[in-house]
Parts: sequence; structure tokens; C-alpha cells
Amino acid sequence: MTEFEILHKDLMGRTGKLRTAHGNVETPTIMPVINPNLMSIKAEEMKRYGAEMLIANAYIIYRKEELREEAIKRGIHSFLGCEMPIMTDSGSYQLYEYRDVEVSNREILDFQQRIGSDVCVPLDIPTAPYEKREKAKEDLEETVRRLKEARSIIQGKMLAGVVQGSTFSDLREESAKRAAEIGFDMYAIGGAVPLLETYKFDTLVDIIISAKTNLPLNAPVHLFGAGHPMLFSLAVALGCDLFDSAAYALYARGKRYITSEGTIKVEDLRYLPCSCPVCSAYSINELKKSKDLLASHNLWATFEEMRVVKQSIAEGSLWELCERRCRAYPALLSGLKQMAKYSALIEKYDPITKRSFFYLGETSAARPEVLRYSYRLNRFKLSGNVLITATATSKGKDVENEDYDHVFFVKPPFGPCPVELAESYPVGQSEIPTEIDNEAKTVALQNVLKLLKLNNRRAKFVFLYESNWEGHPLIDEIEKHAEVRKKWLC
Repeated sequence: MTEFEILHKDLMGRTGKLRTAHGNVETPTIMPVINPNLMSIKAEEMKRYGAEMLIANAYIIYRKEELREEAIKRGIHSFLGCEMPIMTDSGSYQLYEYRDVEVSNREILDFQQRIGSDVCVPLDIPTAPYEKREKAKEDLEETVRRLKEARSIIQGKMLAGVVQGSTFSDLREESAKRAAEIGFDMYAIGGAVPLLETYKFDTLVDIIISAKTNLPLNAPVHLFGAGHPMLFSLAVALGCDLFDSAAYALYARGKRYITSEGTIKVEDLRYLPCSCPVCSAYSINELKKSKDLLASHNLWATFEEMRVVKQSIAEGSLWELCERRCRAYPALLSGLKQMAKYSALIEKYDPITKRSFFYLGETSAARPEVLRYSYRLNRFKLSGNVLITATATSKGKDVENEDYDHVFFVKPPFGPCPVELAESYPVGQSEIPTEIDNEAKTVALQNVLKLLKLNNRRAKFVFLYESNWEGHPLIDEIEKHAEVRKKWLC
């Protein structure tokens, strides 16, 4: 049984401690891919970058007789020269890329067990996004058959159950459910690389949600192939715990410089926008000439971003990090907007209290905190005369000389809040721009309407607003349930 202890939570993301035979691993984490044919950075050097776990492709080792025999003789840890936990992949990506591999599911699993892998992976069948549903279903059935076979083969080692189903959400749900029924130590979402390569981040959000919501909460989830740091915050927010990356080396071979917000061609660099040990010690020209130096920088940048993600979870600011990262790249922004559509689901996992709420744009109006506040408006049982004021000074300080039994101020995007809770979380602890966008106003006014409808039989409402709210269509709807007064701005 997997030993996985959750330490902190934010959104659907969490930091946790995964116990393996070769030590504990703090998640979320990135597992650098170690290819024995292309080891510019040795496995034993990975720890200094922040690596706590590595991943190697068992099929690449298996298909070369001299490597296969050495790995069996010495074990994977001695073979790679590293005592960190090691996960071994089965060759499914090669199966996707080249349509065939010269090994069976049973053979590659037996090999992984013989070389002492900490986490073994079955030879699942990835389905390309362009394939029809019938093909995706066929591949899913074969993957499930191989998962069952894997469960009967692997003994005494951790085993990952892989979720497939292409871009069909219902097939992803089915795959996750059937994997969970078999029971694994961790779970992996496969077939994501084609979506990453084509920047289909909104579709990626859908398949992560489809899988994650049907997998056990007490087991870590690995997202195969997601190794670029600009994606970490979004994927972690959706509940992914483990990532693997060959990007640091592949991008270096392509002379590309990784940052948390994207990738820069080395030839376009005029300055080094990083303070990692490489960028602090070497010049741009030296970096341009050395793939090893570039790979080293890419690793530093990758692990730095993962630490930023962990800190944001610990302090409850993961959504804000997602906002900042996703707004740096249009396709990622589509992913963020798609995540916002699942706000009701995410709210069930999100901690009730956290640090101050910062409004960073229209997607902030869909945050779980805002939705949760809307749910709780039914706790207000009002009677008598009630003032709801949407004015600049707000918090009830501009109330006219009239007697009111209750006074609410309107704070976008939350909506009406009683003055008695003016300093309380989340409304009183939220920071919003002076100029309020239409999305924040809309959500706030929807919640005003909700409060009116919940209490209009017992209370008489006055809604006071300033002219900068003029013209919003919900004002007309509010007028059906309250006396509306407008306060002109000077």
C-alpha cells in the first residue's frame, strides 16, 4: 500500500511526502529523465539541482543487450550511479512515436522488477488525439488488460496504473475508474505529449479533471511528459503530483533557454534573465556555445519553478500563481479559463481559509473563494430595512441619514457583505483594482440578486450605486426587487 502523506493543500493541488524503498520524496516534484545514451548531466549530480527522484526508460536500456545485461547484473541504481528513488517507464512513448516496440508487456515488467526499479510502469497503449473513438476505446481495453497483467506480475515494488482514453473525457473517466478498481500505488495520466506539443492546454485540463476525479485521493498522480515549468502551476492546481522532464536536455540540444514563462532561442538572448549558478558564472557567449551549460541552466530553472509552486501551495496563493504564469502565454490562458469552468468542483477540495485574495483579472471572478461565498449567502436571514451600497467608499461609511436594520457593502467580485464583517476573510481581506472589470461587476451583482431573492419576503431593500455601475443589465433586474438609488460621481 502506498504511503503518501499530504502536508498542505490549495485548490486541488497538494504538497505531500511519498515514501519509497530508496527514501522519501516531497511532492509535487519533477523527475529528470536519465537516458544512459545521452547523459550530459550524470544521475548522481541531479540532487544538487533539487531532484529527489529520477525516471529512466526501461525499454531504451532493455533493447541494447550490453546495457540490459549490465542493468540486470548491477541493478538500476548502481547502473545509473544514483541511490535516489528511480521510476522506470516502459516504452509507451516509443510505441506511440514509432508504432512498435520489440518487447511485450510481461517482458518489460519482468525486466523492471529484476533491475530493482522503485516504481514500475506497464506498457500501456497511448492513443493519438486525431484517432476516432473506436480506436481510443480499443486501445483503452488493451491498456486495462495490461494493467491487470502488471498487477499479477509486480510483487514487492510500487506499480503505476496508467490512464488512457485520448481526448474523450468519458473514456478517461472509465479508464481511471477501472485502474482504481485494480488498485495501484500511484497513477499516471498518459497520452498527454501530443496535446503539449500542439499547445492544447484547454483539452489537457479536461483530461486531467476526468482522470483525477475518478482516482483515489490518497495516491499520487503523475502527468507523463509535462516537463516545462510554465505548465507546473496549472497542472498542480488540478491535482498532479509528479512530472517527468527530458525537456532540459532536448531544449538544450535545440539551443533553447527555459524560463518559467516560456522558452527563448539562445540566439535571441542579449541578457541572461536568471540568477542560477550557470547564468551567474558564465557569459551569454559561453552559454550559446555549450549545450551542457544550457542543459544545466534549464534544470535550475525547472526546479526553481517547482519550489515556487510548493511555496504558493503552502501560503494559499496557487490560483494567483496560475494567473501570472498563464497570462504569459495565450494557449495557457485558454487552459486557465478552462480550469475556471471547473470552479465548483475545485471548491470542494480548496481550503476554507487562506491568505489575502488578490484580484488579477476576469478569471479571478471564478475562483473557489468567490463561489463559496455565493453558496453561503443563504446563511443571511434578513428582515426590516436593508441597505446594499455599491459605492466607492463602501463598507457602509457613506450611509445616508436613514435608519437601516442591516447594511451591506458590495465588494467585487464577491458581492454583498455585512459591514460587521468588513475586515473578515475573504471579502475584507481581498485586494482589487480601482478600475473594476465587467466580469467582477457581473458576479458581484449576481450575488446581490441572490441575496435579494432569498430575503425579499421579509425585508425591504434599498440598493445604492454609483454612476460607474450605470448600464449594467443586472441593475434593471435588481430594480424589480429593491428600491434603486444612484449616486453620481463628482
